[in-house]
Amino acid sequence: MKTNWMIYGANGYTGKLIAAEAVRRGLSPIVAGRNFAAIEAIGQELKLPTRIFPCDNPKELTKGLEGVALVLHCAGPFSKTAGPMLTACLSSKTHYLDITGEIAVFESIFRRASECRAAGIVAIPGVGFDVVPSDCLAAMLKKKMPDATSLSLAMKQSGPVSPGTLKTVIEGLDHGGMIRREGRLEAVSSVHHVRKIRFLDRMETSVTIPWGDVATAYYSTGIPNIEFFTAIHPGALQFLRMKRFLHPLLSRSLVKRGLQAFVEARVKGPTVAERETLRTHLWGETVNATGKSVELRLDCPESYQLTVDSALSATERVLAGGVMAGVTTPSLAFGAEFVLSLNDVRLF
Repeated sequence: MKTNWMIYGANGYTGKLIAAEAVRRGLSPIVAGRNFAAIEAIGQELKLPTRIFPCDNPKELTKGLEGVALVLHCAGPFSKTAGPMLTACLSSKTHYLDITGEIAVFESIFRRASECRAAGIVAIPGVGFDVVPSDCLAAMLKKKMPDATSLSLAMKQSGPVSPGTLKTVIEGLDHGGMIRREGRLEAVSSVHHVRKIRFLDRMETSVTIPWGDVATAYYSTGIPNIEFFTAIHPGALQFLRMKRFLHPLLSRSLVKRGLQAFVEARVKGPTVAERETLRTHLWGETVNATGKSVELRLDCPESYQLTVDSALSATERVLAGGVMAGVTTPSLAFGAEFVLSLNDVRLF
């Protein structure tokens, strides 16, 4: 029986945080990635075993996962890395978890559900801030309103983001928005729907974004119409309105590579103080065919802080057994109240 588990991409911003917290919890994962110097340094610092292999070579990937019961995949952009990693997990019979928030990645993994069941592995994409709190919020709302026909979710974040998150955003700069209408994904404009939403502290102007729950909340709840919003500064909203005029420029790979190189060199992510003090608020609403509505709100730690906690908690639960083989969501795997088991999360 395989007992080892692995953090792949342990040299990234979030991967490092997860590895350090794993050690603090008394866990001993293998730390892995493609950068020899960075991975070896982390292994020495945390006194953890290391493995070095790329995630774009199927043969080397499968070999790198030998003897590994579960991989927590943290190396983005997941649009490029998730497919090869899951293929290797299927070959090596390794459970697959990741921290993606990309709709296309969720959909591509759910299309492989029968392969995962046949291989006897659990695959849960999105065990970080994307999408644990919002997915659980959706599932709790569904419990309160079983006949809901529409679901709206929203978040209000504060503080900077990591280099990896920004690079993923840059990768999708030339894309528009996404909603789910009557059970089908539908491409929309970047400013498809603007509305005022009351978070815990105050009303905020919010705009629809292509967040992962547009994919995952449908699998978790079966609700056919789904939108996801984020609170937005008026200046950022104006940029989104102008983005269609910049599309020819933003779609050029040379421009994207330049922006990503700038991020790699200059963006560091939230500081320790920011992670420990900032809060993230989430809101959700279901509406049924008669117009009746139910609202719930979550008060959560800063998003990277929550990701570390939720990813490790999900890992421990899968390793403990009891999650059925196949592709699933956090709320389906661990229950709608999973988010409330995490540190310092409150439901309103």
